[in-house]
Parts: sequence; C-alpha cells; structure tokens
Amino acid sequence: MKKRTMALLLTAALAVSLLGATALAAEGDNAAAPDRPAVQGDIQSGQPAEGDVSLPAEAPEAPEGAEGGEPSEDTPIEEYIPDPVGSISFANLERRMHEGSLQVLALQESIDMLEEIDYDDLKEDLRLQLNQMAQMQWMMVQMGQSGTLAYEKMDQAYDAVREQFDAIKDGDMQEDNGDTIRQLKSLQNQIVMAGEATYIALAAMELQEDGLERQLAALDRRLTELELRRELGHISSMTLREAQAGRTALTSGLSTLRMNLNTYKGQLELLIGADITGEIALGALPAVTREDLSSMDLEKDLETAKANSWDLYEATETMKDEKKKYNDHGGDYGYTYKQNDRSYMQARHNWHAAKYNYDNTVQNFELGLRNLYLKVQDYKQVLDSSRTALAVEQDNFAAAQLKYSQGNISQNALLEAEDKVKEAREKVSGAENDLFSAYNTYRWAVDYGIMN
Repeated sequence: MKKRTMALLLTAALAVSLLGATALAAEGDNAAAPDRPAVQGDIQSGQPAEGDVSLPAEAPEAPEGAEGGEPSEDTPIEEYIPDPVGSISFANLERRMHEGSLQVLALQESIDMLEEIDYDDLKEDLRLQLNQMAQMQWMMVQMGQSGTLAYEKMDQAYDAVREQFDAIKDGDMQEDNGDTIRQLKSLQNQIVMAGEATYIALAAMELQEDGLERQLAALDRRLTELELRRELGHISSMTLREAQAGRTALTSGLSTLRMNLNTYKGQLELLIGADITGEIALGALPAVTREDLSSMDLEKDLETAKANSWDLYEATETMKDEKKKYNDHGGDYGYTYKQNDRSYMQARHNWHAAKYNYDNTVQNFELGLRNLYLKVQDYKQVLDSSRTALAVEQDNFAAAQLKYSQGNISQNALLEAEDKVKEAREKVSGAENDLFSAYNTYRWAVDYGIMN
C-alpha cells in the first residue's frame, strides 16, 4: 500500500521544525534559486498556488457500516441506564470500554489527531516553507555555498517537504489518513469484542460455579447417608473414604474456578477502567430472539461483512498497488521480452502473490462467516433440545413430589429429582449463553467485518 500516515506526519514534523531555521533568512529577497523555483501563489495574501487542486478539509469517511461509523439519524438511540456501583451489564459494556479502557482511549486520541487535520492549512504551511527554503538556497548560491554539505542538507529538506505538499495536493495523504483511521477504529472494535468475549466467558464460568456448588451440596447429602450406612455396617470405611476424597477433589476444583473468576473479572474491570477488585457483578446476557435469528441472511450478510472488513480492504489495496507496479513495468505485454529483467519479474511475482493472498483472504472470510452462521443454527437446536429435556425433568420432579407426599420415596430421592431439574436448567442456561455467544460473534463479523 501507499506510505503509512505516521511516516508522512513524521516527515512533515521535520519540515515544520526547519521552518524556524529558515524563517530568519526568508525576509528581504523574494527570488527563487535557479534550480528550485518557488511554489506559485500570493504569499502575503495566503492565496493557494495557481493550479492547485482544492482538497477536502477532512479525511474521507469510511463506508456506511464500516468500523466506528456514526449511527444515522434514523437509528434509534437506546436510553443509557448507568450500572450500579460494582456491577456491569452487557448492554453498557461497549460504552464503558470506550470511556474507561486506556487502550481504546489511546487509539481514540490518534484517531482524533488525524481527523482534526486541516489539509488546506497544512498545504499552505508547506507551500510557505518551500518558498522560504528556495530563498535560503538562493542566498547560499549567492554566497558561493552551492554544492556544500549545508546546501545538500537543505536540498534534501526541500524534497521532503515537497513530497508532503504533493501528497496533499494529489489527495494521497488524505487517502492514507482515511485508511489509518479506519484501521485504528478496527483495532478499537477488536478490543471491545475481546471485552465482550471475556464477559461471555465469565457468565459461563459463573454458571459452572453454580453447577459445582449444586454437586457439592448433593455430595454432602450422600456423605451423610454413607456415614450412617457405615455405622450400621452396610458399607466399609474404604467406600466412605473414597467418597470423601471425591468431595476433596470437587472442593479443589471449585476453588480453582473461583480463582479464575477473580482473575478474569479483574481483567474485565481493567478494560472498563474500574477499580480492580475481581468481584464485579455481571448482569444476565441478552436473549437471542426469534426476530434476531430470522433476520440472518447469509448471502446478504456476507456482502455487508465484506464491505466492513479491514482485512479484505487491506488485501484489496495491496493487490491494486502491486498491480499498478506491475503495469508500470509493462504488465502482461512485457512478459514475452522482459523475462530476463529482474525488476520486471519481481513486480510480476509480487502482483501474483498479492492476488493469491487476496483470493485466499476472501475464501477464508466467506468460509468463516458461513461456519459462524451454521454454528448459530446448531446452538439454536441444542437450546431447543435442552428445553425439552428440562420439561421432562420438571414433570419427573412433580411426580416425585406426589410420591413423596404419599410416603413412597425418601426425602433424598426427592432432592435428587430436584437436582436433576436444576442440572437441566443449567444446561438450558448454558445453551442460551452459547447461542448468544455465537450470534454475537456473527453480528461482529457482519457489522464490523471482524471474525475473531
């Protein structure tokens, strides 16, 4: 692709520093050096040079739906309800990351810096510098210093500034800055997506914690029963110790899980700029509605996702640049008589490599979105199956309650039936979380072109 924006800005900063050194010599003679004509224009009035291309004041905006794009006027704005102290909801996660994540804020400063560039003013500043440098060189020629090291340094500085001036006049800097802004916004979105993935993982871990606590309570009931049976001589001490060892392992696993919960909650707190305690309370994940699922259209969504993908855009621009270089060397017409030309063959190989890379990027992107689409459909059927299993266990529990009231089963048997209902409900909650995770990832791919 073209030279990156930051390199352009660094060179421009060097040119600005040179202005202070050349300003003292700029007064008086307004003539230009013989080999370095002044950039035409009325310096005193500040009018742009004749023939200059008028430039936009801002970098070109990303396509609608691209990373970081502003919502349209027709987009409804949801009411913001702040989270209680010490808690976080999924709905507010993105906003709180934009307000509190140091990584996101640092990227935003870079975006704001590029968006605030006034290219007309910058071009005029560079034009004045070019004229002042030309005057300085003419003075050095008059003083017999042409060909000296100082003159060569001034000549190099002039070329650097001229490169920036031409980049603005031709629109190259604006285009490069627009690409950089889009890339920076894509990086912001990737950080936010990572935060959402952390939130979803924490929700799954909390659900796992509930399951382990339920298993521990059930095991404690069984241990009480086993101790009584050992006292009655129905089981051996070895059988009791084995069950007690199982409880120790279960307790250890629960402790490790809670440690991981504290660790990852601390990471989430860091991402939103909250005090790091590892104890932030999570709100429930949103539900995936039938409307959400029915709105998924793989073919239509694929076109939207491609338009929003920075990776595809970068691969496209790289392919265009390599194709242009190849054509500048003669393109396909030169292959019959330039096969011994090293620079031509290198340009040809680079062009083909860029094209293959583009095709590979497109294929992987299409395959990735298709797999995400299928994963959402699969998690939906898993959720339906889990809900059916829950209904069966609820019916079994109702029957167990009736039997218990009639004295046909023990209290432990009733509690075991209740545990099966809780386990089935946990599976439903887990399936709901999995479905939301897959759907959320799919939406990120479609709306922002981010697959991972």
